[in-house]
Amino acid sequence: MPTIPKTMRAAAIAKFGPPSVLKIRELPVPRVGRRDILIRIDTAGVGSWDAEMRGGWWPSGKPRFPLVLGTDGAGVVAAVGAGVRRFRPGDRVQAYEFGGGRSGFYAEYVSVPERAVGRPPRRMSLRDAGAMTATGLTALQGVDDALRLRRGETVVIHGASGAVGTLALQFAKRRGARVIATATGRDGIALVRRLGADAALDGRRRDLADEIRRHAPRGVDAVLAFAGGNLPACLDALKEKGGRVAHPNGVAPAPRKRRGVSVTAYDAQGGPKRFLALKRASEASRLRVPIGASYRLADAAKAQRRVEDHVLGKVVLRVR
Repeated sequence: MPTIPKTMRAAAIAKFGPPSVLKIRELPVPRVGRRDILIRIDTAGVGSWDAEMRGGWWPSGKPRFPLVLGTDGAGVVAAVGAGVRRFRPGDRVQAYEFGGGRSGFYAEYVSVPERAVGRPPRRMSLRDAGAMTATGLTALQGVDDALRLRRGETVVIHGASGAVGTLALQFAKRRGARVIATATGRDGIALVRRLGADAALDGRRRDLADEIRRHAPRGVDAVLAFAGGNLPACLDALKEKGGRVAHPNGVAPAPRKRRGVSVTAYDAQGGPKRFLALKRASEASRLRVPIGASYRLADAAKAQRRVEDHVLGKVVLRVR
C-alpha cells in the first residue's frame, strides 16, 4: 500500500451557500479510531442531498467548518483501527455514511466506522461501486423492504431514469415483477427500456393514470416513487384495495394517504447485512450502473450544479 500522507486534497466549504463555496483545500488526512477504516477514495457519489447540505440544510447537530461534503463512495482500504476485523489494507470497499460524519467523501481519504463499509459486487469497477452505494441501498430497500415486491406483481417506478430509479427497476425485475417505468424526456424513456422496463411512459403527461391503466387494466399493485411531480396520477392507477406505495424521505410533494392504500416512507440504511444484501442482489441482477456525468474532484462545484439539472443515472466525482 502507498504511504499515507499527512494531508490530502478535498472539496470543502467554509460556509453554506451556492456551488461556488465549494473549494479545493489541503486538509489533514482524517484520524482512524479503534473501529474505523481509512479509505483511499477512487470515486465519490454526488447526490441532490449533498447540494441541500451545501446550501444550509444539515440533518443533525452543528457542522464544523471547513466541511467536506459527500455521503458515499468507493476505494481501497488504506488503514484500519485496532478493533477492525472484517477488512484489511488493500481491500476494495464501498461505504455510506449519511450526515453528521467526521469526514466527507469529496476527498482523497475518508475515515468511517467499520459498520459503514461493505464489499462491492464481484467484477464491478470502483467507479460503478462508488456511484451506486447510497442509491443502490435506497433502491434495494424500497423494492425488498418497503414494498416487499413479489413475483408476478405490477409496480410503477416513478422517476425510473434517475440515479435511484435505474437501479430499482433492475432489482424489481430480479424479483419477477412487471415494471411500468416513468421517465423524463425521450432519452430517459429510451434508457429505462434498455434496462428492462415492460412499459416506459413520460412521467409528465396529463393522462398518465389512463396510460398506466392501459398497461394494467386491473390496477397496479404498488408504486415506488423517486419523484413527486405528477405522483398522484400514479396513485390513481393503484388497485382499489391493497395497493402499496413507498418513497424515500425527501420526495416532494410526498404522497398523501388514501383509503385502502398503505404508504411507507423510508431512509436508506447501511450496516453489514444491508451491504451484503446489496452485493448479492447486484450480482444476481447483473446490475448496470448508468452514470450521467463524471467530474474531477476540482470540479465538485460543477458536479453539484449538474445534479440539479435533468440527468440520467448518477453524477460522480473521480477522485483518483
